[in-house]
Amino acid sequence: MSNVIPHSLFTDFDIDLFKAGKHFRLYEKLGAHLTEVDGKKGVYFAVWAPSAKAVSVIGDFNFWIEGEHPLNIRWDSSGIWEGFIPNVEKGAKYKYKIHSHHGDIKTEKADPFAARCEHPPNTASIVWDTTYTWKDKNWMKKRKDINRLDKPFSVYEVHLGSWMHKAEENRPLSYLELASELTAYVKKMNFTHVEFMPIMEYPYDPSWGYQLTGYFAPTSRFGYPEDFMFLVDELHKNDIGVILDWVPSHFPEDAHGLGNFDGSHLYEHPDRRKGYHPDWKSLIFNYGRNEVRAFLISNAVFWLDRYHADGLRVDAVASMLYLDYSREDGEWEPNQYGGRENLDAISFFKELNEEIYGSFDGVQTIAEESTSFPMVSKPTYLGGLGFGMKWMMGWMHDTLEYFKKEPIYRKHHQNDITFSMTYAFTENFMLPLSHDEVVYGKQSILGRMPGDEWQRFANLRLLYSYMYTHPGSKLLFMGGEFGQSDEWNFQQSLDWHLLEYDYHKGIQKLVAEVNNLYRNEPALHEKQFVSEGFEWIDYNDSENSVLAYVRKGENEKDDLVLIANMTPVPREEYRIGLPASGSYKLIFNSDAPEFGGSGYKIAKQYTSEAVEWQHRAQSVVLDLAPLGVMVLKKFKSAKKS
Repeated sequence: MSNVIPHSLFTDFDIDLFKAGKHFRLYEKLGAHLTEVDGKKGVYFAVWAPSAKAVSVIGDFNFWIEGEHPLNIRWDSSGIWEGFIPNVEKGAKYKYKIHSHHGDIKTEKADPFAARCEHPPNTASIVWDTTYTWKDKNWMKKRKDINRLDKPFSVYEVHLGSWMHKAEENRPLSYLELASELTAYVKKMNFTHVEFMPIMEYPYDPSWGYQLTGYFAPTSRFGYPEDFMFLVDELHKNDIGVILDWVPSHFPEDAHGLGNFDGSHLYEHPDRRKGYHPDWKSLIFNYGRNEVRAFLISNAVFWLDRYHADGLRVDAVASMLYLDYSREDGEWEPNQYGGRENLDAISFFKELNEEIYGSFDGVQTIAEESTSFPMVSKPTYLGGLGFGMKWMMGWMHDTLEYFKKEPIYRKHHQNDITFSMTYAFTENFMLPLSHDEVVYGKQSILGRMPGDEWQRFANLRLLYSYMYTHPGSKLLFMGGEFGQSDEWNFQQSLDWHLLEYDYHKGIQKLVAEVNNLYRNEPALHEKQFVSEGFEWIDYNDSENSVLAYVRKGENEKDDLVLIANMTPVPREEYRIGLPASGSYKLIFNSDAPEFGGSGYKIAKQYTSEAVEWQHRAQSVVLDLAPLGVMVLKKFKSAKKS
């Protein structure tokens, strides 16, 4: 007699949606669910394995013996095996023993929908209840307004395992410890959001979390699922949004994972030209299979629903969009129209974004997409992919290349630093200085800066000030905000001891201040994605390597004038044209002594003159600090005669 009681959480409608690839709340049905049947407490298990001829739940409650708790396959050709096992409790460890029709293979698989996983290198799933009493009601009510595209998005990118270590124990902080330490720090630094590199369970530390095996479970490295909820809750209570890195592009071949799940290519594409990623030695999801699309979209929805995430940054979008991505001729097959676009992935993205934006108020999806694929961040009803924002990889590359150059040579590369404005409004761009830019021999951001010690830090202040006054939202990887000297090492803490030194402390103060400027000056965010929010004053003075431009808000009184001197040579009596007559005050100077600057004397207030300059009726003469950005704001209009 079976120890499994027939039971199902699925309705016929659920099954129809699942088969059609339209069930986007599968986590409510598949997986392990604590429940009660016929007065008995226990767990309902359900797993999709259509090519299996037998599936058993094995675990510490049955000594991992196959056959003690066999699941029943549903009659409706859905491929779902299910059943209720009495007396199994929260905390029980389990896997699925799957006997396949293909080659008489038997495998032990972790639950794809497990709410909690064992700490790696152990690989079992754990029965868990993710019930949590949220205290972020105020945040959830107002985030629709906070997360709009005309509001500031200044994102602090964090790798939880290496942000800060408990020194005496030489271990990363737990979710609960981060809830106080990280929240206080992000608030102090005036970032609006944090972005966590993948926190879903992953087996291999050097993957940084980008090779997932537990798509529905926060990694057990830092605590329990409810501990991670508490971290999100604390950030929300302090008006800090939470963005999660999400990886629908590929998954590892680990034996307990999704690969060859029921003896068949269930989750991965069966054609290796579409189902295997040569760079990452990993498997690629079959985006054309209905049930796989439902799995992935359900997973995205899960983190927004159960964990109150405010956005998803979708990893490696370009690798999904193109059939020939990282492949030589002959290693890929064109689509039905002879093109290189992956039509299944394109339609998947559109459906994903339609579901997310249709179901949740105040969330954003952000694409890490490095090509010129059109309309990534445009709505699907206009033919776009439907993302809210896209990383501006071209800006990142050109800007870092420019800043690496000795200032004396920058006059020959003026176009490199201005080129981004030719395409800045084709997408809703986020400017990223991410973890990818501080690893694998690229050096830290500070390490790229040329010159002596003072010039290196001045260049870094200049870079951040330019970044925060350039159109678009912002992302800065942890450590960059205080001038981490060495490349990022995922195995150790950031070098917080550097804050004992004034230059590093000055960088930290500057980042807090540019965050403050970006948040509080409407001209820097209200029109950050539209051309009406930006206007060049002059980009042609390559001889002096000076840029001057205007950032505009909804109200003309909020407009800002910005001047950047890209060399260590002060420019005295430098004239620029002004957008309007009146009196202007200096509201920001990256060369200020409190940031570690030279303290070069520049006036705090200016009055326009009726001298035509740079095709403008009004102009002003000012002194430019070395390697500095200054921001002017009009506070008084000219008197009418």
